[in-house]
Amino acid sequence: MTNMKRIMGCIALALITLAASAQWSNPADDIPAYNAAPPARPLPKILSGNQLTGIYFTHPYQVVAYQMAAKIPNVLHQQPCYCHCDRAMGHNSLHSCFEATHGAACSTCMKEAVYAYQQTKKGLTPKQIRTGIEHGEWESVDLEKAAL
Repeated sequence: MTNMKRIMGCIALALITLAASAQWSNPADDIPAYNAAPPARPLPKILSGNQLTGIYFTHPYQVVAYQMAAKIPNVLHQQPCYCHCDRAMGHNSLHSCFEATHGAACSTCMKEAVYAYQQTKKGLTPKQIRTGIEHGEWESVDLEKAAL
């Protein structure tokens, strides 16, 4: 009987803890930083040309991802980056990743940029692309095939 009371007490405590912690969780907090509208002023340049060489650009898909990103800077400005570089590096959108070499070192950034480029070519809006990114559709991007 004592063991049963302990088990029931632990279950009750677990349920109370779960219910109490739910008030602090917010699924919207899991979406990384992005900008809901096009940029109001010119964006910093995405690396290009001779900047796409060296230790961060040893694979063709790294260069291709930057080339694609450079074609859609305003779209990338409106996309979150699920490597959560907004928390670690202060980035405010996927565009920030390609202003320096971070994007070349991160498969998440590259896949999201390639996905955004492909979806832009299909005629999707930045908001529609963002919805796809939030649903993880970028995860199916094959970087090796994108570089062909």
